[in-house]
This record gives sequence, C-alpha cells and structure tokens, in this order.
Amino acid sequence: MSKKKVLLFLPFLLIFISCITSPAAGGRMPSWVNSVESVYPGTRYAAASGFGSSRAAAEENALAALTAFFGQSIQVERTAASSYKQAIVNGVMEGWVDNAEMRTNIRTTSVIDNLLGAEIKDVWFDSKDTYYAVAVMEKARAVQIYNELIKTNLNIINNLTAMTPSQKISLDGVIRYWFASAVADVNESCRNMVLLLDGQVSDTITGGEYYRLETQSIIRAIPITINVSNDRNGRIFGAFARRLGDWGFETAAGTQRVSANQRFVLDANVSLSPVELADSPNVFSRIELSANLRDTSLNHVLISHNFNSREGHISRVEAENRCFAAAERNINEVFAVLLSDYLSQLKPRN
Repeated sequence: MSKKKVLLFLPFLLIFISCITSPAAGGRMPSWVNSVESVYPGTRYAAASGFGSSRAAAEENALAALTAFFGQSIQVERTAASSYKQAIVNGVMEGWVDNAEMRTNIRTTSVIDNLLGAEIKDVWFDSKDTYYAVAVMEKARAVQIYNELIKTNLNIINNLTAMTPSQKISLDGVIRYWFASAVADVNESCRNMVLLLDGQVSDTITGGEYYRLETQSIIRAIPITINVSNDRNGRIFGAFARRLGDWGFETAAGTQRVSANQRFVLDANVSLSPVELADSPNVFSRIELSANLRDTSLNHVLISHNFNSREGHISRVEAENRCFAAAERNINEVFAVLLSDYLSQLKPRN
C-alpha cells in the first residue's frame, strides 16, 4: 500500500480521552504495563500500551500502538480522507445527511484523526523518568459507533447519486460521483474496522472503486468542443485536448458557431504580431492567447486563461514557431493546473 495513505479521518464523533487529573506515581507497577491482556482481555477489548518521557508522549505512543494493531486495512487514500475531512469542516456534508441529530453532531463534534471509541484508560509514572499509558477500545461499543457511521455514509452516497440521467451527465454529476467515491473509501475502512473488532457489518457496502469507474464513465460522456482561431497545424488545439484528456474528457474540434448539443465549449484565440527591437540581429514575434472554457447551458465561463510571450530568432518563421512552442508549454503547465484546481474545488450541489 502506498506511503501516501493516511489514517482515516472520522470526524463525526468525539474520541473520548479519559480525564485523569494526574497519573499514578510510583508504587506497584500496574499489570497492564507488561501485559495489556491481563487487564483488558482481547475477547472484549482492543488495547495497547505506550511509554515516553512525558505523559503526552506516552498517550500518543499508546494510541499509535493501538492504531498499528489494526494495520493498513483501516487506512484510506490521502485524497479521499482529505476530501471527507474538508467536507465536514466546510459544512458540505450536512447537506447530504437526512437525520437532524447527525447533522447536529457533525456541526458540534471535533475533527479528529484517531480511532473512534478509543480512550486513554490509565497512566502510570515510575517516579523516575518514564510515563506509561494504555489506550483501549471496548469492542462492542466501537462496533456500534462504526456501524452508525457506515449508515450515515451510505445515506450520503445515496443522496449524492440520486440523479436523473441528464443530471448525471454533467460536471455536477462528475463531482457528486467523485465525492461519493471518497465517502465509499471511508466506509470500506469502517467495514474493515468492524471486522477487526470481531463485529458484523450491518449494511452492504459498495467500494469506492465502483464510484470512480462511474465517474470516468460520466466524464467520457461529456464531450468538450474546442474552437481555436488562428491555430497553426492544430498545435494549440492539441495542447488543450491533451490536458482535458488527462481527466478523461472526450474532445473534438468545433466551429465558431456553437450548436445546441455542445454544452461545454473551449473557445481560444491566438494572435501573432511582429516586435521591432532596434539594434538586434534577431527577429521577434509576440504571441497572445486567450481561452475560455464555457458551460453554454448556464452561459457561464468556468475557466478563463490568458498568456502572452515574446520570442526571437534569426528568421520570422522560427520566431513564430517558438511562440507556439511557448504557448504549448504554458497550456501544459499553467492551464493544466487551472483545470485541476477548478475540478478539485467543485462542491456537489443539493
């Protein structure tokens, strides 16, 4: 599994850390320090201990040890976890949850990146230089928490994907299915967690890969028409087509007149002009490129992109070739980022 994976962000419910005013100091060492199982048997608990030079370090290490106990099967891709967490922070998730009580929980609970239902049960100081802590999850309670989260996430996914065919084949449809894939990834991790806690998953879960494939199917069904004025050998058209193709969009060369079935259109205009520089042995040309990606049904410009550059050579033809090469590089680098940022920042609409 990729190192770019992070622990699942599950911000619906608080992690309950016990309020111990001060650790037990000295005296008899608790038996859980050497054998967690002796106090927290595995039939009822998932538990792990940790130690450190401070109480905070000991508690952190205990939680890390408990996390390691479950392994990589409870991890989620960074992008999915980040999207899920950010949707909670921004309040986007509330719009897809039917239950009023859960919406209240979403608004009021803390965003965490630890195991749900985990708590620091005890801390012991050896009166010298080391603190010990034990992190514990009661299995039955944790299973209930995770199953409730699974149900909520399934509700979100159902609401996200409830669209007519025409609604689905749109950029909004793309984003809704893409976000559904992130929520489904989180649910897969929740399911794995329930199974590792010796519980039963209460609902049938569809994995995130299914929704990613659906997202790609939607993208392929959304053609983008590209109109370029004053192109040269299709170079500017090709550069835009390749960057849109990176996301899976089908592209086609259009005409300046947009028909009713061409919803998404990228209009680009290229202009070349000579530049006179005194006392220079080279010939210079300036290229100016302007492009707008439009949603014609909404009469809306989605992305606006502009570029200009001056290039020189001993011949006019080569100077102009260099201008087009500079524009291609700009589309490959700058427009690609604009497109990625636009699609990544879209939020599904109710």
